[in-house]
Amino acid sequence: MLSSLFAAGCGHSEQEWKAQLGKYNDLQKRSQKREAELEKELADAKQRVEELEKKLADQGADISKMSSTLEDREKALAEYQARAKQLEAIQARFDLLRKKLEELTKLGLEVRVRRNRMVISLPGDVLFDSGKDTLSKEGQEILKKIADVIRGDKSLVDRDYQVAGHTDSQPYKNGPFFDNWGLSLMRARSVLLFLIGKDGRLPTRHWSAAGFADTDPVADNTTPAGKQKNRRCDLVVVPDVDEMLDLTKLATK
Repeated sequence: MLSSLFAAGCGHSEQEWKAQLGKYNDLQKRSQKREAELEKELADAKQRVEELEKKLADQGADISKMSSTLEDREKALAEYQARAKQLEAIQARFDLLRKKLEELTKLGLEVRVRRNRMVISLPGDVLFDSGKDTLSKEGQEILKKIADVIRGDKSLVDRDYQVAGHTDSQPYKNGPFFDNWGLSLMRARSVLLFLIGKDGRLPTRHWSAAGFADTDPVADNTTPAGKQKNRRCDLVVVPDVDEMLDLTKLATK
């Protein structure tokens, strides 16, 4: 009755009103259905976005790893090239030193690499008389030539050196040095004092001396020839900190 009165008041019949109400309800249902569909599409879209973001993140992690690996390889290559360049410079200095001292090889002088050190090896029998630590005239001449070469080259004179005295295995007896330790050290001292003295004129701060007795042989001590080689004084070129790398390749050149 109320709906009839309302419909009559609005100028519509009850049948028309019901038809309009049905359309409204239908539109509402379709709207709700569409809203649900849109919500589902939105949820699906969000899920796809999340999946894409995850894939991108995964790809980004892989790219980051690849980038890191590439950077490591480039860094390693740069370090290798720097060390190769450094080795070439050391090789050049070594070759230069050996070339400058070439005339002395006929006196028994040897320039070589031993235990990762560049060594100028001087035969003890040329430098000293048996059991003595006084330099012979011939030994002084050799040392003066070596000092002239080192002093005349800034790349050599500014290096650090150690004079290393060595003996053979024959026990030292009846002398002022007590044993081969004393003999090897005093011989190294004599060479050192000559090189930094008025004849050698090399900078004192770059030189030191040590005695090794018969503990570091370069040849067989059971033969006369081997013992002769072991009686020596080595001028050891001390590597710079940035040169602490493998120099064994130089020994074969």
